[in-house]
Amino acid sequence: MVKIRLRRMGGKKHPFYRLVVADSRSPRDGRFIEHLGYYDPMTDPVKVKIDVDKVVRWLHQGAQPSEAARSLLKREGILERRAEKSTDTA
Repeated sequence: MVKIRLRRMGGKKHPFYRLVVADSRSPRDGRFIEHLGYYDPMTDPVKVKIDVDKVVRWLHQGAQPSEAARSLLKREGILERRAEKSTDTA
C-alpha cells in the first residue's frame, strides 16, 4: 500500500518534515517515491508548502494519508477541496 506521510528531517530538537509518498513497508525516514512538500513547525509562523496537484493525483491513485499527514492536508484545505469536487460531479 502507498501512503502519504511525513518524513522527519533536521537536527536534534530542530525538526522539519517533508511530505512524501512512500510504500507503507519502508521505514519512516527511508525510501520514498515522491516529495510533495514540506512542513516546518519551528518557525513563527509555521511554514507549509504543498504541491496540491501532486497530492490530488496521488489521492486519486489510492494513496492513503497517515494521521499526521491527513491533519496537515485538512488544515491547508486540500482534503476538503477534494471532497467538494467529488460531490459536485455526483
